[in-house]
Amino acid sequence: MLLKIHPDNPNPRHIQTVLDCLIDGGIIIYPTDTVYGIGCDIYKTKAVEKIALIKGIKKEKANFSFICSNLSHISDFTHPINNEVYKMMKRNLPGPFTFILEANNKVPKLFQSKKKTVGIRVPDNNIIHEIVQKLGNPIMSSSVYDEDEIIEYTTDPELIHEKYGHLVDIVIDGGYGDNLPSTIVDCTQDEITVIREGKGILQ
Repeated sequence: MLLKIHPDNPNPRHIQTVLDCLIDGGIIIYPTDTVYGIGCDIYKTKAVEKIALIKGIKKEKANFSFICSNLSHISDFTHPINNEVYKMMKRNLPGPFTFILEANNKVPKLFQSKKKTVGIRVPDNNIIHEIVQKLGNPIMSSSVYDEDEIIEYTTDPELIHEKYGHLVDIVIDGGYGDNLPSTIVDCTQDEITVIREGKGILQ
């Protein structure tokens, strides 16, 4: 299903359609403030495994991150963070960043790397924010790639639907996506380190 949702004023009925799908273990493709993402409720193991299959990667080696609704939501899944990291995240979120943090025991094992870390996002996008907030659980986040050698990410939701519509339950059309991924910031060491330059510029 291709479901058009207005990016500024998401229709509550459409949001509920997506929520029903996620609660039922469905897979969605959704807009963020960077590239389109593919995901599901982080607690729906079969859906997570199916996404790994769709992407052609072993779930044990997948660097899936997940989307939270705000900073306090993040703290449910990570070890306490120091003041410097907290202030830096507060300055930059919501925004086009993935922060690597130390995972606590509430993070499903599928999302914990061998280092016991987890990637966290809080995108500046009304559609995915509404969905995560109302769902109450984070949504798994993985970028939708394009096989094109020049264009790494597909930005047109209709083209995404053509390619993935038969593999997922809902493709949300929230307008054209960006073709720059999030900036990845490692916060697990003494020094905060940018490990991938993307759309976000740290403040």
